[in-house]
Amino acid sequence: MTTNGAIQEAAELLNKAAAVTVNHAQQDIPRIKSGDLMQQKRELEIDHAGRIYRLRITQLNKLILTA
Repeated sequence: MTTNGAIQEAAELLNKAAAVTVNHAQQDIPRIKSGDLMQQKRELEIDHAGRIYRLRITQLNKLILTA
């Protein structure tokens, strides 16, 4: 096998592995839209193991989670 052939084969294997990783991650991790979570509010509280966390939408439309 030539060097170019080996490089091409390695690249194809990496691309396949990346595709499998992306598909696997998409299947295992639930996704919720921030608008559905925030329900038209800019801030909400999350109770996690008795500790309250605050999730806010900033002025730059980013999410920030604080304890």
